Amino acid sequence: MTLRPAARTWAVRLACVVGALALVAIAAVRRRSSGPDRAPASAHAVEAVFVGAAACASCHPGEAAAWTGSHHQLAMQPANASTVLADFAGASFTHDGVASTFSRRGDAYVVRTDGPDGGLHDYDVKYTFGVAPLQQYLVAFPGGRLQSPEVAWDSRPAAAGGQRWFHLYPGEHLTRTDPLHWTGATENWNYMCAECHSTNVRKGWSAESASYATRFAEVSVACEACHGPGSRHVAWATAPAELRAAGTRGLAISLDERAGVAWPRAAESHKPARSRPRATEREIEMCARCHARRGVIHEDSVHGQPVGDDYRIALLDDGLYFPDGQIRDEVYEYGSFVQSRMYAEGVTCSDCHDPHRGTLREPGDGVCLRCHDASYATEKHHFHAASSAGARCTSCHMPTRTYMVVDARHDHSIRVPAPALSEKIGVPNACNGCHADRSAAWAARTVERWYGHAPSGHQRFAEALAAAARGAPESHGLLMDVIADRRQPAIARASAIARLDAPAAPATLPRLREALGDASPLVRGATVRALAGTDPHAIAPLLEDPVRAVRLEAAEALAGVPADLLPDARRGPLERAIGELVAAHELNGDRPEAHLALATLHGRRKDLARAEAELARALAIDLAFTPAAVNLADLYRTMGRDADAERVLRGALVRAPDHAAVLHALGLVLVRGRRLPEALEALGRAARASDEPRYGYVFAVALHDGGRRVEALRELERVIRHRPNDRLTLGALVAFHREAGDVRAALHHAERLAELDPEDDAIRALLTELRAALAP
Repeated sequence: MTLRPAARTWAVRLACVVGALALVAIAAVRRRSSGPDRAPASAHAVEAVFVGAAACASCHPGEAAAWTGSHHQLAMQPANASTVLADFAGASFTHDGVASTFSRRGDAYVVRTDGPDGGLHDYDVKYTFGVAPLQQYLVAFPGGRLQSPEVAWDSRPAAAGGQRWFHLYPGEHLTRTDPLHWTGATENWNYMCAECHSTNVRKGWSAESASYATRFAEVSVACEACHGPGSRHVAWATAPAELRAAGTRGLAISLDERAGVAWPRAAESHKPARSRPRATEREIEMCARCHARRGVIHEDSVHGQPVGDDYRIALLDDGLYFPDGQIRDEVYEYGSFVQSRMYAEGVTCSDCHDPHRGTLREPGDGVCLRCHDASYATEKHHFHAASSAGARCTSCHMPTRTYMVVDARHDHSIRVPAPALSEKIGVPNACNGCHADRSAAWAARTVERWYGHAPSGHQRFAEALAAAARGAPESHGLLMDVIADRRQPAIARASAIARLDAPAAPATLPRLREALGDASPLVRGATVRALAGTDPHAIAPLLEDPVRAVRLEAAEALAGVPADLLPDARRGPLERAIGELVAAHELNGDRPEAHLALATLHGRRKDLARAEAELARALAIDLAFTPAAVNLADLYRTMGRDADAERVLRGALVRAPDHAAVLHALGLVLVRGRRLPEALEALGRAARASDEPRYGYVFAVALHDGGRRVEALRELERVIRHRPNDRLTLGALVAFHREAGDVRAALHHAERLAELDPEDDAIRALLTELRAALAP
């Protein structure tokens, strides 16, 4: 994706911040009803309305001056001569055969590039989007959509390689039908970006008209984006002194967690410690609303409520993070920061960052030395020449990863470099990030020589998550150790729970039932998801969890549970939580994934007609959304409509001829229709198109059932070479070899199964039987 729902580095010039308290009441009314780009006040606070940055500046000129010119204040701006950074004087840029040109037509800035039909068209730029190190541009499309072309402006100095047009996906071949093409849903501002680049955004999606009426209170990230609607505070500030109530001062949220806090250093260790414990998460979770990888579940947010009331926070999922928690995909800062020792010790975002300027409180290492002893900035600590890049605190403890071609971002997990871990599980390390010509083993030896030991750091979950990713037999025990260790970050413990492959095992269940009461909503939510389908009575109390994201997990887990299995007292909370879940999906009704989720929910509740309708809606939004086609075909299977299932799947293959999931589903339809030659062709193509072991396993079973037993064994052996711990494949190898009379080969694979599941009585009995068969 090119546009992201996160704080980036945004637009360039400053709008005037002036105003008078006498105009506040009028301004508040106008901002609620003054045109298509204005949002109404939140329904949760009838008296509180958004009054605008000018009203705030009247009493807070220092803060307004600091905010002026910041990336927040410049998050998004109307395109004009003072905001557009790029060369629109007839410049051109060619990528993958598409020649885009950039020109002026009067006051308009015009991009000529390939449109949704593949032809070249002129598009007027409506807004700028970005300032450093890149700037993007938004153009209007029918239906209220704003889209961003994939060609962006590199705003870095020319000496640093900037001042040029460049493509955000330089190695990709993106045609008009590709999901990443700039005219598609993935590059849509209304869904992907708007919420975090403007203030009080309301997406305004209409399913009936399939269009947006997106509104915002202010075009950029202004004061009230963080502080909440300000009318009550203005009323408090303008009231006579004797009428001013004490307490909140009319503020929607009090971002005062640092007030009166210091970080004195201990006399002997020189280590800093917070002068009083951090008592709330208000500030960090306020920042997390945009600085986290998350999904929106509720639009009418109330400032100060938990971040989980409005968002589902992503865990340390494979593909998003490396197993040790380092950033991989574009995940922003929150998920990293909450892994860090800094977070555990009570640090907040504004300890390091000036929240109004958006800059560090001190440049370079100065921000670290506000708390840490100056000895850390010497060669005795970092072992690099003082003027070198390696001497910077962030080089070792917050290395960067580059996104969007030119945007290098720091990892906020603030970790100790661990090259020895790179040797073990292949994760990156800061040492080899600079010394790319040397090995991780060299780096590990060097670090150990410097410090006399191999640094371990605060985060101790990497080997468990790595073992789970490769399906190693020891992963279960390692994951359980992480789950039990409350010194480890909650996001890591939740991620460990999410990776358990046998959560209902007798030895595991007590620990998970305990985790349902964990202080962290991330842990509670992951536990509910892990226990879904196994322990409805333990999950049911979380239908009334104080955090919405957890309630939604409980609703999903219990949606298919027969009503008579729940006590009467839980049925009302279940219906309310399901109502919240439906509302969350409908909020994202502009995306096919939301309708797929609704279809799954209705299917669990045995409402097959509504499930079918939602899958049809998903395909109406995006005919190429293959998960909807596969699920619709499976729904037709349950309804005895295999002819319809085949029709849907063959239609999907026209658009995605080599899609493994579609081919696999079609093969199963054909098997049920006793059309084995066609089925084997489809199943074989699926197995070859994907490394998903289940596809190869099913293909092998079909070959076996068709009498082609040698080929079946060959396919299973192929799968197990790539996935040596896949239990289904190992089980089939045991059965097929045993059937063929090769007991020794069957025993070999059964022993591997026993390594993976040492407590499984059935596997132990199988081993005994096979060994007995080989006994003289």
